[in-house]
Amino acid sequence: MNDKTLIQRLRKTYDSQVEDLIRDIKAYDPDVDEEQIRLAYRVALEAHARQRRQSGEPYFEHCLQVARILVELHMDAPTIIAALLHDTVEDTYITLKYIEEHFGERIAWLVDGVTKIGGLRFQSKEMRQAETFRKMLLSMVDDIRVIIIKFADRLHNMRTLDSVPDAKKERIAIETRDVYAPLAHRLGIARIKTELEDLSLKYLDPKVYKDIRKKVKATKKERENYIQRVKEPIEKELKAHNIEARIVGRPKSFFSIYNKMKVRNKPFEEIYDLFAIRIIVKRIEECYYVLGIVHSLYMPVSDRFKDYIATPKINGYQSLHTTIVGPDGKMVEIQIRTEEMHYMAEDGIAAHWRYKHGILERTRFDEHLNWIKDLLERQISSSDPGDFLEDLKIDLFQDEVFVFSPRGDLFKLPRGATAVDFAYAVHTSVGNHCIAAKINGKIVPLKTELKSGQQVEIITSQNQKPNQDWLSFVKTSKARHCIRKVLREEQMAQTLKMGEEILNRFLKKHRLTEDSEIVKQALPKIGFQNLENLKVAIGRGEFMIENLERKLFPEQPPPPKKESFFVKFLKRARGDSGIKVHGMDDMLINFARCCQPVPGDRIIGYLTRGRGITIHRTDCKNMVELYKEKERIIDVEWDTEGDQKFQVQLSIVGEDRKNLLKDITTVIAKLDINIFNASFHVEEMYARGILDIEVKNLQHLTKIINAIRKINGVFSVERVEDISSSIETEPF
Repeated sequence: MNDKTLIQRLRKTYDSQVEDLIRDIKAYDPDVDEEQIRLAYRVALEAHARQRRQSGEPYFEHCLQVARILVELHMDAPTIIAALLHDTVEDTYITLKYIEEHFGERIAWLVDGVTKIGGLRFQSKEMRQAETFRKMLLSMVDDIRVIIIKFADRLHNMRTLDSVPDAKKERIAIETRDVYAPLAHRLGIARIKTELEDLSLKYLDPKVYKDIRKKVKATKKERENYIQRVKEPIEKELKAHNIEARIVGRPKSFFSIYNKMKVRNKPFEEIYDLFAIRIIVKRIEECYYVLGIVHSLYMPVSDRFKDYIATPKINGYQSLHTTIVGPDGKMVEIQIRTEEMHYMAEDGIAAHWRYKHGILERTRFDEHLNWIKDLLERQISSSDPGDFLEDLKIDLFQDEVFVFSPRGDLFKLPRGATAVDFAYAVHTSVGNHCIAAKINGKIVPLKTELKSGQQVEIITSQNQKPNQDWLSFVKTSKARHCIRKVLREEQMAQTLKMGEEILNRFLKKHRLTEDSEIVKQALPKIGFQNLENLKVAIGRGEFMIENLERKLFPEQPPPPKKESFFVKFLKRARGDSGIKVHGMDDMLINFARCCQPVPGDRIIGYLTRGRGITIHRTDCKNMVELYKEKERIIDVEWDTEGDQKFQVQLSIVGEDRKNLLKDITTVIAKLDINIFNASFHVEEMYARGILDIEVKNLQHLTKIINAIRKINGVFSVERVEDISSSIETEPF
C-alpha cells in the first residue's frame, strides 16, 4: 500500500476524532486556533503513518490519546499541539527546525523538552536515565507544560502496557512508581498521580491488584450506604445554617489500600478507612464553620486534625482534614475545602496555566518549583548519576513536618527530618558546622527527629565538620548533597597530599624539583595537563611513579626481576592460611594509631621496615597510601585470647554542664572499662573531650559508645581516626 492510500485510510479513522477534540477545547477556550491543531494533526499522522505500536494499533493513536488527556486537564492549544507532535522528532524524519518554522519557537521548545536524549553515548543505562530526567526537569523549570505533557505521555503508555514484553513492562512500572507518580504528587496533580500508582501496582503485583479491585467492587454497595449514613446529618445541619456545599464520598485508591495493608500488616477485611468524605464549600471561612458543625455531630479524634489551609503542603494542597468516629464506631476521614482548593487538589500545577488574550500567564505557584531549581543547582558540581537519581527520589517521597526557628521563621521538612536537615535548610554553613541543637530550649543530639510545631535552634562550632555517619540519618537531598560534597573535598585533599608526598620523594631521589624543565616536558607525554592532576592520579593509585621514572630516564635499564629477600620473606610469612594475630607481641605485631583496630574490625597487615607488621582496619583512611606498595600487604585474621584488651580513642561532644565527665566515667566504670587517659575542655556552649580506653572487641566498643550516647547532654560519640599518624612507606 502506498503512502497516499495509507494516509487516506488513517484520516477516515481519525478526522472525526480530531474534530471532537477541537470541539472539547473550544468549550473552555473559544478563541483556540483550530487550523494550527489540524495542521499538527496532519503532520503527526503522516510522520507516524507507517509506524505501529506493539499492540498493533497505529502509532498516531498514542499521540491523539496523550492530547485527549491534556484536554481533560483544560490545557492550552500550544500544549495540545506539542502533545500531537511529541514523538515526531524522536521517532520520525521531522526535525525541530521544521516544527519551529511551522508552529513557532515555543512549541518546538516544548517538543524538545519531552524528547529523550539522543545521539550521545553513555557509560550506563543509569547515566542515560539520569541525564534524561535532568533535561526534563531543566525544561520544566522554564515551562511547566513540559512535565504535564510527559505525565500524559506516561499515563497513556501505562494504560496500554499489556502488549509490552515483561522485562520492559517491569522496568517502566518501577520508574512510574518511583519517579513519575511521586513527581505528579509533588506538583499536586492528584488525578494523574493516583492512576499512575494504581497502574504500576497492576503490573508489579498483578495478583494483589486484582484481589483488591475485586474486593473493593464487592463492598461498593455497603460502602455507599455507610457514606450516606454519615452524610445525612451533615447535609441537614448545613441546610439549617444556609451553607451551600457538595458532599461526596471518595474511595481510596488501590495503591493506597495496598500500602495500608502492607504497613499495618493486615488483610483487606481489617482495613476500615477505605474512603474519605469531602465537603466542598464556596468560601474559606465556611470551611472552619463546617468543621465546627461536623465536630458537633460526631466525636473528633483529637490527634488526627490537620489544617492544610493555614499551612499548605509543599505541593500547594489546601484542605482541612479531620477524623471522626462515625456510625458503628468506625473512624471516617472528613476533608473540607473550597471549590478552588478542590480544583487545585485534583489538577495541581496544571490548574495554574490559563490562556488569556494569547498570552500565557504564570502564577504564584511558580514558587513551588524552587525545590527543582535547588536540586539542579546542587547537581552542577556532581557528575554521579546515582547521586542525582537518589536526590530526586528523596525530594519526591516527602511527607512533611513544620518547625520554627527562634525568630519564628517557618521551615517545611520531610517527615523523619533531623536537626542536621534543619541546619542545612537554614544555611549550608550552619549545616557544615552544626554540633548540637536545642528543641524547645532543650539541648538534644543532632540525629534527633523533628516534630511539627517545635522551635529548633542550632549550635555551631568552626571546629565541627560533617562526617560519614550523618548520611545514615539525614532525610533531605540538600543535606545529603552538602555532606557528600564536604567528604569528597576532604578525600580529594588527602589524595592530593598523598600523591604530593610520593612525587616529592621521587623528585628528591633524582635531585629534581617540580619546576625542573624535564618534569614539565614529561607531563603531556604521560597524559597530564599539570602537576596537580598528576599528584591526584598518584594519590588515587591510578598512575604509578615507576611510569614517570621510565619516561624521564628511558636509558636506565629496568630493575632485575629476581626474587628479593623481601619477597621470599613474605612467602614464608604468609604460609598457606595467612598470618594470624596472636595477641600483642610488640616485637612483631603493632596496631596502627591511625585507625586503632579492635577484634571484629576487618583488618590487613602491612609489613614495615624494622617494626614488624602493623595492623590496619580495611576502611582506614590511609589505605590509599598503603596499597601503593601492594607487596607489603599481608592477609591477617584475629586470633585473640579471652582476656586481651585493645586501646581505642573516643571523641565526645556534649553540653557544658556540671557532672558531665562524672556521668561519663560512671557509665564506663559500670561496664568494667579501664580509662587510661581523659582530656576535656570547653568550647563556647559545649564540652569536647578525648577518652583513651581499653576494649575487648568491636561488639564491646559498640556497647560502650551506645551507653555513652544515652547520657543526658551527650551530643556525639565517635572513634578517633588520626589520619595524621605516620605510616612506614620507605623502601624495604
